[in-house]
Amino acid sequence: MAKKKAETTSGKALTKTEIYAALAEGTGLSKKEIGNVFDQLNELIGKNLGKKGPGVFNIPSLMKVKVIRKPATKARPGINPFTKEETIFAAKPARNVVKILPLKALKDMV
Repeated sequence: MAKKKAETTSGKALTKTEIYAALAEGTGLSKKEIGNVFDQLNELIGKNLGKKGPGVFNIPSLMKVKVIRKPATKARPGINPFTKEETIFAAKPARNVVKILPLKALKDMV
């Protein structure tokens, strides 16, 4: 069976298998070792963005991942700007929003 090469010019996003294969070929590591690297990266990001972590994780020269903890809001009265009728805006529970900010090197790549 012939090996398929990952094509980045086809317009489609690479699959997980294609990414692992491309990284394995470029680094000389096995696909299993690449998988272990990604597993460890997931664990590191989870620890840093979790409740006890700092809430920020940098992937050097690519991106900054940060979590914004938004508090709960109560239901409140207001006016619908389109119909000018009074309405009640629903309450929202507390939530964590993950934001990813590209760093300069990533912006320059694109």
